[in-house]
Amino acid sequence: MQHKKRILLAEDEEHLLEAIKLNLELEGYKVSTAKNGKKALQLFKEERFNLIILDVMMPEIDGFVVAETIRLENSEVPIMFLTAKNTNEDKISGLKKGADDYLTKPFNLEELILRVNNLVKRSLKGEDLKEFNSYKIGEKIIHFNSFELVNEDGSITALTKKETMLLKLLIERRNEAVSREQILETVWNYDVYPSTRTIDNFILTFRKYFEPDPKNPVYFHSIRGVGYKFTEDHH
Repeated sequence: MQHKKRILLAEDEEHLLEAIKLNLELEGYKVSTAKNGKKALQLFKEERFNLIILDVMMPEIDGFVVAETIRLENSEVPIMFLTAKNTNEDKISGLKKGADDYLTKPFNLEELILRVNNLVKRSLKGEDLKEFNSYKIGEKIIHFNSFELVNEDGSITALTKKETMLLKLLIERRNEAVSREQILETVWNYDVYPSTRTIDNFILTFRKYFEPDPKNPVYFHSIRGVGYKFTEDHH
């Protein structure tokens, strides 16, 4: 028997949550629900999903941050945002955060189902979304899934999970300044608040790993008062 496709649905309006859940179940999906961002992340860590539907405005942690955090660990699962706001900026920031689709409230349930079916189909094809499992900086290659850095000579440096997540966040947002708040939310997930110095130390470590001259960084920059930025080299 074919396994049911699983969907994570995070929405804080109870009646809407129930309506969407019911309709998805009628389509044959298995639906796990969350009423806030924290619960959504918890469910994401416990189960595998074929699609994640996130309301943007949620208590605890908003949908954008949930999506960013999910993307650090999983670049394949499709993410769809539900939002009451219909501004282009929202749409763009949603798509930048790694969303695959976007639906503005109030929406038609049939349209929702149609888009859900398309996204799930796409996820099953496992399209060419796997490219982000590794990334090359200079002559070194980071492997995000195995937390390893392969050096020029083929030797391997083990990375910690936090190092890997921070690298991934900075690389996904390459050429953009990423604020400390964002790093704390997505990489440290609010467990503990590390001091600014902690993040600085990570950046210093990355410079040791990747910069030809760590004193004059070309890749990893600290931006005073804002945060940090990874710049691609354009050779």
